[in-house]
Amino acid sequence: MKKIVLLLLALLPAQTLLACDICGCFMGITPYDNQSSFSLMHRYRIFNGYQALGQDPQFFPNGARPLLARPLNGADNDYTHSHKGDPTDFEAFRVVELRGKYFLAKRLELNAFVPYVMNTSQINGRQLNLSGLGDVTVFAGYHLLRNIETAGVQSRLIVGGGLKLPTGSFQRSSPAGRRYPTLTQPGTGTTDGFVYANYIGSYRSFGLSLNTSYRSGASNRFQESLAPGVAAFANIFYRVPLGENWQLYPSAQLFYEKTKGEMFEGRLTGEHAMNNALLGPGLDVYYKNLSLNASVQLPVYTAPTDHPASAGRLVLAVGYSLKQTKYLLR
Repeated sequence: MKKIVLLLLALLPAQTLLACDICGCFMGITPYDNQSSFSLMHRYRIFNGYQALGQDPQFFPNGARPLLARPLNGADNDYTHSHKGDPTDFEAFRVVELRGKYFLAKRLELNAFVPYVMNTSQINGRQLNLSGLGDVTVFAGYHLLRNIETAGVQSRLIVGGGLKLPTGSFQRSSPAGRRYPTLTQPGTGTTDGFVYANYIGSYRSFGLSLNTSYRSGASNRFQESLAPGVAAFANIFYRVPLGENWQLYPSAQLFYEKTKGEMFEGRLTGEHAMNNALLGPGLDVYYKNLSLNASVQLPVYTAPTDHPASAGRLVLAVGYSLKQTKYLLR
């Protein structure tokens, strides 16, 4: 187990993903091993403040509305995607996502995420809101390591991969017929493939969760795509049992992401490149088979950018785990 932990620690700075983070699929610490489940998750990600102008990022800038966009769809007159350093500029990305996991066998799981996306871009005092079905994600994971019966020590290593499918709209346009920017659209129009590794180890009440993901995708019909990217997620947690049915898992969570941003016709445009790290607390609450997960992460490192800087993210989720005892496959 020690060798596996050291290997995954070494992988953390080397892997990468994109802003909407497939790594988010691993948020929360589950005490239920090999249990099919479903959940509803809300993610809020915010960018604002121009570093070069000495502007500090704000987690809740005026007009951002972390839970829902208002209106869900609409644009102010004269909205243009042109950054000029206005301190009120921000980009907010919200996702309400239905997630399902089903175990085909004791070591083989299938997952599907269906997102409803609500994006807001405010630039130079003008706001754009675009909402709708996002890109559906499907993937499978295999439990290479499954040591859960050992008293006091438990460890799991899951590896897998999947696809992000182009189910979301990516052709929304202004009344004048001008298409809105790609990353404000509910969908990307691209099919992206990804691979991941997820390790969870615990000794008595202390535990560590490590995740790394790598994504690469094709271009859409407009020859747009995102450069390959990686994300890494580290989570140190502590188990607090409260009676027979309740468990609390307070945690400290570190999230790192890196991508060279948007591409057009196979060439980098320099738009929306990211290299940043976020750190913050989390709390997972379990009652029998019900779960409530919450976490917030704020920036601890942001590479120089001429776009609004990463200001943090908030994740809330509620879930239910089934008492699965039989599998379709042996």
